Amino acid sequence: MNAAVAIFEEGFSEILATLDGLEHAPKHELLDNIGRLVQEQTRRRITDEKTTPAGRPWPANLAGTPILYRSGALAGSIDYIAGDDQVMVGSGLPYAGIHQTGGKTSPHEIRAKKGKTLAFMAGGDLVYRSKVNHPGSLIPPRQYLGLSLDNEIEILDATEEWLRGLLQ
Repeated sequence: MNAAVAIFEEGFSEILATLDGLEHAPKHELLDNIGRLVQEQTRRRITDEKTTPAGRPWPANLAGTPILYRSGALAGSIDYIAGDDQVMVGSGLPYAGIHQTGGKTSPHEIRAKKGKTLAFMAGGDLVYRSKVNHPGSLIPPRQYLGLSLDNEIEILDATEEWLRGLLQ
């Protein structure tokens, strides 16, 4: 025995037509909005929050300067690419990756830029040298790319707003 139930509700067919239309919705517009939002979240993390996406403070630097924001170049370089089904956010600066993941700088020779010698304090004495071999240094990771829980909520809110706009 076959049975069928038919429900006739005023406006239901319009809702179904709208939902059908979502498969052809301008998803690139949504992804572009998300890209712009994550770009701003990442810049805010660098300029104001000074924490990983998980909320842990970044390790201090040896210079005692603001972390990851000496000239503003890194924050200004954060950009995004919105594709058909993904958004990529990052920086094209050569040093951006080492700040994100950490690492070790290569050993290198340091020479005076002006004059013939370098002058520096070592063990309380003023020392002069024509060059110094630097062994390299460890750079701790200062993860700035990624999403915090608050970032994810902002993205969900923006997505819901986009969907509401389509369903009106």
